[in-house]
Amino acid sequence: MADMDRIGEINTDSWRERLGGILPTAVLDSLHPSDLALVWAGGLINPPTPAHRILVAVASGDIAGYAAIGPSADPDADPLTGELLALEVDPRHQRRGHGSRLMAAAVDAGRALGNHSMTAWCAVQDEVRRAFLQSAGWAPDAAVRDLAVADPHAPDRTLREVRLTTDIR
Repeated sequence: MADMDRIGEINTDSWRERLGGILPTAVLDSLHPSDLALVWAGGLINPPTPAHRILVAVASGDIAGYAAIGPSADPDADPLTGELLALEVDPRHQRRGHGSRLMAAAVDAGRALGNHSMTAWCAVQDEVRRAFLQSAGWAPDAAVRDLAVADPHAPDRTLREVRLTTDIR
């Protein structure tokens, strides 16, 4: 469970840093590492499918980041499409290659599962994340989605995301 606690911390810290200015401060402040750790632990104990994976990057014995993959749940996805569901690196460990290695490991895991392509969703305003994915060969494919944001001050607020895809054969 300690690993899931660490993943909950990384999830919270990286979202607060990366999505500050994109999501409302109140939403980011409402994140609790222990709550996110429980979500991740539930996914580890009872994964949605046998093809779901959580991968971690370790630095000096500490989890520095994580990635999660699974089959794409997009309605237009074929059975050979996987999805990069998450890729987060602790802000204190960024710019040291952990994100690139996690992405490479996620693609390798997707390929080992028989995927021919992978997708990832990225907030339209998250230029850093989008540039990172595009520098690794991912490209937007024109699909967009709007996610509800649990903002008590703006109940109709949404977050627009674009889908990026890459061929992993």
